[in-house]
Amino acid sequence: MTTTAPRPTKPGRSDDGRGRRWPVAAAAAAVAAVGLVARRLRNGGGPAAPTEPPPLRVPRRGTARRPIWSAATARATIPARHLRTDAWWVQPLITVVVLVLFVAYSTFRAFQNAYYFSEPYISPFYSPCITTRCEGDTFPELFTGPAWISPAIYILVVPLGFRLTCYYYRKAYYRSFWLSPPACAVGEPHGKYTGETRFPLIVQNVHRYFFYLGLVLNVILTYDAVLAFRDETGAWGHAGLGTLVLVVNASLLWLYSLSCHSCRHIFGGRLNHFSRHPVRYRLWTGISTLNGRHMQIAWVSLVFVALTDLYVYLLAADVITDVRFF
Repeated sequence: MTTTAPRPTKPGRSDDGRGRRWPVAAAAAAVAAVGLVARRLRNGGGPAAPTEPPPLRVPRRGTARRPIWSAATARATIPARHLRTDAWWVQPLITVVVLVLFVAYSTFRAFQNAYYFSEPYISPFYSPCITTRCEGDTFPELFTGPAWISPAIYILVVPLGFRLTCYYYRKAYYRSFWLSPPACAVGEPHGKYTGETRFPLIVQNVHRYFFYLGLVLNVILTYDAVLAFRDETGAWGHAGLGTLVLVVNASLLWLYSLSCHSCRHIFGGRLNHFSRHPVRYRLWTGISTLNGRHMQIAWVSLVFVALTDLYVYLLAADVITDVRFF
């Protein structure tokens, strides 16, 4: 049996093969060292520290002014008052002017207690006229109120409450009067926001009940429009410009009520399957179409109800004469 002598080993090479792997290990160590140095340079030369969000700061407009955003409600912290370049203040200004003019005019007419009836027309501010001191006989007289209280005071609380708690009008006067916020992407001056959870804004939750009462007033105003198809003597089959004005006013108020968000919810709310309620679904679809125009209908009906009262006032004060069609 013959044995083979071991092959001689070359200088610098070991039997376990480590001599062939040391160049690869040296190259990997060099790459790791270069990467570590690069990361430290990017971090400012020191050891990398865990990044933490900066503390929430509340920028102020000046040393003596309230903060733009509220830290308590975690609102966005924007140093600038706004970043808009358009005339964002025009729409809130127009809203303020129109609403102030309407409130001033309606308040004057409500306390004037005169010039609200001209046969066969009655002002919508005084309808239904339910006291024994009312002019005309368009509605049953229910009680005798104090002479110093205008009949309009008893019924104006319903349309006023319906308008004030309306979803669109909330948006209008929240932005215009309370600046909460005055426009999109514009900071508001309030320190915090509590929503409609405290007095007086919690009263907004009774909007649906004012909606029901508003429907009753719409029926009465429609009745007044029907009575307007008479002449001064009470004979039926006549119509004048005042008749057209009262009919249009009642129609706009119906559109305003039917396009209301509460009305839409009454017909389509709390339904899991529209397919099981086809009639309500059809009504909900039609009301949703009107709801898309709720803002425009709200403004048109508001202005026209004031114009209707103004027309009756001019007739009752003998400033103008009604135009008779037939």
